[in-house]
Amino acid sequence: MMNQSPPSQQPLLFTIVGTRPNFIKVTQFDRVFEEAGFAHQLIHTGQHYDLNMAGVFFRQFDLEPDHRLELEHASPTGQMADILLGLEALFLKHKPAMVLVPGDVNSTLAAALTANKCGIPIGHIESGLRSEDKGMPEEHNRILTDHISELLFVTEQSGLANLEKENIPMDRVHLVGNTMIDTLVGFEDRIDASPILHDLSLQSSAYILMTMHRPATVDDRDAMIKLTALIREMTAVGQIIFPIHPRTRKQLQTFGILEEWDRMSGLTLTEPMGYFAFQKLIKHALVVVTDSGGIQEETTFRQVPCLTLRPNTERPSTLDPGSNTLVHFDIPHILDYLHQIQNGQYKRGAVPPLWDGRASERIAAILRNRLFPEA
Repeated sequence: MMNQSPPSQQPLLFTIVGTRPNFIKVTQFDRVFEEAGFAHQLIHTGQHYDLNMAGVFFRQFDLEPDHRLELEHASPTGQMADILLGLEALFLKHKPAMVLVPGDVNSTLAAALTANKCGIPIGHIESGLRSEDKGMPEEHNRILTDHISELLFVTEQSGLANLEKENIPMDRVHLVGNTMIDTLVGFEDRIDASPILHDLSLQSSAYILMTMHRPATVDDRDAMIKLTALIREMTAVGQIIFPIHPRTRKQLQTFGILEEWDRMSGLTLTEPMGYFAFQKLIKHALVVVTDSGGIQEETTFRQVPCLTLRPNTERPSTLDPGSNTLVHFDIPHILDYLHQIQNGQYKRGAVPPLWDGRASERIAAILRNRLFPEA
C-alpha cells in the first residue's frame, strides 16, 4: 500500500511520549513511517523519568528519543508548564508537518495544546475512548485532545460512536486498530524468550498476576486496608505475583502496610518489570487482577481472563467481545469470579476487529494520503 515514491523532501513527523503506556504504543512508528516516506522524531517529555519506569522500556524496544525534555517541577501543573514550554521551543525550531500524540496522559494534552498554539496539525493515537467518569484526569485529557486534533485514530468501535456523538467531523476519524497490539505482535519472540516463569518458579495458568496503581485505588488508607484483605483471601486461590508501582509502594509505606505485604505467604512482590517479562506473565497467567487501562487490552488480545477493579472502563471492547470483566470492590464477588475462572466457567473472549498488529501501518497510510495528496 506504500509502493509509490514520495516527493524528495520528507515531511517531518513528531511523536510525543511521556509514560510507559505511551512507549508501548509507538514502537513500530520509526519503521512504518520510514517506509511511507516520512522523517520521524521521537520526543520524550520526561513524565516517567526513572530507570525502571522509562529507561528499561526504551532499551528493550531499541528506541532512542531524538529529544528529551528536562522537567523541573514534580506537580502535575508544573510538569504541564515545563512540557508546554519545552515542546514549543522544539516545534518552532523544527517545524514538523504533524504532531502525533498517543493516549491520555498529561504529556498527551500538553503536546496537543502546544501544537495547536503553534498552528501544527495534531494526530491523536487512541482517540475516542470514554469512561464517562469526569473524576478521572485522563478523561478530560482525552476529550480536550480529540477536539483540537485534525486526525483521530480510533482503536475500537466505541470510539467512532463517541466522536460522532460529540459532533466531531467524521472525515477526520479513522478506525485503525490498536498500536499496543502491534508491539505485542512485533516482539512476540522476545516475550516468549523471557525467563521470568523460571526465575519466579511459576507454572503456566497456575498464578494470579496483579497490578494496582490508580489514585482511587491506592491513595486512601481504608481502600488499601481492604485491598490487603482481598489479597490475603486471593492467596487461597493461587500464588499472586504483584509488580509494584512506585506510587503503590510509597502509599503502602505511608500507611504502614508494606511490611505486612512483605510477610504475606502466597504474595510475591517484585519491582516494576520490563515489557517482555511482564507480557510473558500476562500470557501465562490464570487471571489478571488490575485497575489498569492498557492491561485490559493486552489480556483481551491474549484471551486471558482479566478482572478490572473499577466501576467503568474507557475500553468497552475488552468487555464484549473481550475477556475482561468490571468488578466492584466486593471481596466475595471477586472470589466468586476467581473460582469461576479456576473451574473453567469464565467466558473465553474474542479479539476485537483490526487488533492484528498492523494499526501502525494503517496510520502511516492515512498520513501519507494526508501529506502526499498528489503522490
